[in-house]
Amino acid sequence: MGAVVSCIESVFRTIGNVLMAIVNGVGNILHAIISGIVSFFDIIIGFFTCGYCGRRRRMGGSRTMGRRRHHTTTTSRI
Repeated sequence: MGAVVSCIESVFRTIGNVLMAIVNGVGNILHAIISGIVSFFDIIIGFFTCGYCGRRRRMGGSRTMGRRRHHTTTTSRI
């Protein structure tokens, strides 16, 4: 009798594992799709705000694109 109960328990455990694998697979697929959409919008927003489109520049930001500083050093004889 104990072997029958053990067999039924293992069948239910296997069914539970299969269902959890299906749920995890669907969750991973949805996560990948949502991450792809977020990355796409990040690229689009970065394109429109970084100066490539419409020649807009950030005001007050730490990034200075297109501006180069030339440092010159002078030496004097004493």
